[in-house]
Amino acid sequence: MKGHMFNTKLIHGGVDGDELTGAVSVPIYQTSTYRQKELGGNAAYEYSRTGNPTREALEKLIAELEEGIAGFAFASGMAAITTVLLLFRSGDKILISSNVYGGTFRILDKVFHSFGLEYEIADTSDLKALESRMGPAVKAVLTESPANPLLTITDIAAVSELAHRHGALSIVDNTFMTPYLQKPLTLGADIVVHSATKYLGGHSDLVAGLVVTNKQELAQRLAFLQNAAGAILDPFDSWLLIRGIKTLSVRMDRHLENAAFLAEFLRSHPAAEKVYYPGFPDSEGYNIQKKQASGAGAMISFVLSNRYDIREFYKNVNLIALGESLGGVESLVCHPASMTHASFPYELREKIGIVDNLVRLSVGIEDKYDLANDLTNAFQKAEKREA
Repeated sequence: MKGHMFNTKLIHGGVDGDELTGAVSVPIYQTSTYRQKELGGNAAYEYSRTGNPTREALEKLIAELEEGIAGFAFASGMAAITTVLLLFRSGDKILISSNVYGGTFRILDKVFHSFGLEYEIADTSDLKALESRMGPAVKAVLTESPANPLLTITDIAAVSELAHRHGALSIVDNTFMTPYLQKPLTLGADIVVHSATKYLGGHSDLVAGLVVTNKQELAQRLAFLQNAAGAILDPFDSWLLIRGIKTLSVRMDRHLENAAFLAEFLRSHPAAEKVYYPGFPDSEGYNIQKKQASGAGAMISFVLSNRYDIREFYKNVNLIALGESLGGVESLVCHPASMTHASFPYELREKIGIVDNLVRLSVGIEDKYDLANDLTNAFQKAEKREA
């Protein structure tokens, strides 16, 4: 996970510079097609949907960082998830974590379900409950750990072993952790998915998705699907993502420091009725998180006390921007119930804890005291006054 070799791989992994010119930065091959030397020749590149040198450099880099055998770059995190789901067929069932990104739920519930691909929501942090859901139709368990937005921890190694024992794949969305903090493939997972828009890109200036596998058969099928469906990442954004990844470790270290500070700040503030943060030693799943990851991440969720007006809170955050997404250098705050998880039915949101006064905070790399002061100011203005 962390370590000097990993930090060096961030800079020199994948394709290191350009052999032709000596350029230290991988060139942007902004082309749609390639000149063929002869009819029927076996050219390295034929058409940029199928393969592009800049995208290939990114794909090799993420495969190396996640310790897989093949990586695939897509136009968005949802394009990545969608392509992975195309591995399955009508009648198959996917088990998903009880709190996952709303877009993952939506694509299963509103799109793939109509083609006969079934899904079932399960508490993947409870192995006995999860095993009771396994059956012949279950072909994969799709987990997030920490999960979005309640930061529930799943034992990736145990769930992967359970899935394999029942003939199913283990798919892990590693967006919140990145390979700097957690490597699901080394814990037994078969496929890792990233919304690279987030921490890997790191600067809120691109939209991208990545997939990595350590199984040759899955790599061949994913390569076919990537080309056939065509939701590929373009050369410029591939280059931009490589550039973002180079500073992943230095950014993540500041993210982690700031998040730990703000989590303690929120826990001691009366405005935060409950704080979700996997770095608290008394948080559920803390020991598992410590075992499988080398940090708690930089996402915090908290329930705003009823003594505070939630609309006034969001209106008065200033330095911290109200917006969807996460993982950029700037801090962002969002309202999961109406933003990231609006696709979940109200009853389901309430049942799993995505209540209307839940706040999700993506902690950036600004000065941590400035961030605390911004929250303090917003809380003061949102506090309800007695008549």
